[in-house]
Amino acid sequence: MRAFCFGGGEIIPLMIKLFVGLGNPGPEYEATRHNAGFWWIDALARDWKLNLAPERSYHGLAARANINGQSVWLLEPQTFMNLSGKSVGALARFFKIAPEEILVVHDELDVVPGQAKLKFGGSHAGHNGLRDIHAQLGTGDYWRLRLGIGHPGVKSEVINWVLKKPLKEQREAIEDAIARTLHAAPALVAGEMEKATLIIHTSKPPRPKPPRREPGDGGTPAAP
Repeated sequence: MRAFCFGGGEIIPLMIKLFVGLGNPGPEYEATRHNAGFWWIDALARDWKLNLAPERSYHGLAARANINGQSVWLLEPQTFMNLSGKSVGALARFFKIAPEEILVVHDELDVVPGQAKLKFGGSHAGHNGLRDIHAQLGTGDYWRLRLGIGHPGVKSEVINWVLKKPLKEQREAIEDAIARTLHAAPALVAGEMEKATLIIHTSKPPRPKPPRREPGDGGTPAAP
């Protein structure tokens, strides 16, 4: 397996084999901010023409794809957010998927709607879904795709914020971020993490640079 030297020099296996989206099951939660991870997995399943189906052994909705000869899993835990690790841990242990080969997609208060961030490792930062995944995997050394949902501005309002539907313009911004970051999926499966990071962190296509001009030039672009 190819490897990647990350941060302080540790070698991390390359290739995402398990894509996990976090959320809460049930129609009452379907459109709430806390379910942004489910929205992302649903979109990826549509792109890959997969049907997520109940898997009792893994406590969630799951689908398996064959990408370039490699089995890749999609998973939406149906345990409710606080017990997400029960589902992730069960599937990862059975198929011997290492934490470094897992990408967890989740809502992120500290990122504005329309933006997303790719991150490896770190703390759960109070996110209850990540907290339980940490506990079940025994480590925080897995990848996270943080979908921005914004912050209500007051800590006491956070629970109500994540369990409510975003405003129309916020939902549209989140959907735009999902559509953009889905383009990183092939790179994530291939282990091209730098390429995936560039796609995910670029909120808008970069503007082309104007042609270089020589001093005193009357307007004719300089030869390359």
